[in-house]
Amino acid sequence: MKKIIPFVIVCLLMIACGQTENEKHVRTRAEKARLDSIDKASLKVGVMPTLDCLPVYLAKESHIFEDLGVEVHLKYFTAHMDCDTALIGGSVEGSISELVRAEKLQEKGVALDYPISTNTYWQLITGKRARINELSQLSDKMIAMTRYSATDKLSDIAIAKGKPKYDVYRVQINDVKVRLMMMLNHEMDAAWMTEPQASEAIANGHKKLMDSRDEDVQWGVFAFRKASMNSANRKKQLALFIKAYDRAVDSINQKGVQHYGKLIAKYCGTHDKGIKALPKIHFQHAGKPNSIDINKVK
Repeated sequence: MKKIIPFVIVCLLMIACGQTENEKHVRTRAEKARLDSIDKASLKVGVMPTLDCLPVYLAKESHIFEDLGVEVHLKYFTAHMDCDTALIGGSVEGSISELVRAEKLQEKGVALDYPISTNTYWQLITGKRARINELSQLSDKMIAMTRYSATDKLSDIAIAKGKPKYDVYRVQINDVKVRLMMMLNHEMDAAWMTEPQASEAIANGHKKLMDSRDEDVQWGVFAFRKASMNSANRKKQLALFIKAYDRAVDSINQKGVQHYGKLIAKYCGTHDKGIKALPKIHFQHAGKPNSIDINKVK
């Protein structure tokens, strides 16, 4: 009898543990289902570690979205190509983008709307060891860029202007963080960079060769899937998103970009040297891009 009692106790403990483990799995599944439901109902927006997303990051961190009563889930990517994939698959309702890529997606049948035009710009940065001082010296050099994008189009313009004697090699480096790292490690002759990566590269001794702002085209947009924004609820969410965006823009313009250095460091991975090198940038309120700009990129 004495031998049976410990055996029974062990069995009861095993059953109890099993029930506890099962209950944990049930709770985990229930919690996952709850979170999935919240995510599905939220407005999901793709963002990147670039300065054109700063108003959205500020609206999130300062609880502006929350105060206005809109649930916004930010989906973080480091390459526009991944933003495109999310838009195509519908895992986000909208995303940071630029007109060349967005118009390419529309050609593929992904109908988009552009409620926000951004002042995104790119600079052609050359490595300090590459000894490139003018566009003609891009001859036989490598440029980091992305195919079917603003940087691809800008490479066309740079080559047409510089008329280099030999070929210019376009190397597809989609990840903006990798592109910066390759420049800092002297693995690339030149690279197209937006902010804050461009300022970080310049702060580390690399040179600006060309600026997209000289081409008189406003390239950047937040693009939203038309198919995802048909319901009254989604339209209300987008209206509140835009309202929050504009509030954040007002704060940035009033206090200056560098005031939000910690936020830029958190989301963009920029170091103090790069943040201090950032120029004064005036953000604009949400508004559709000019049709002239759309026609130019087409």
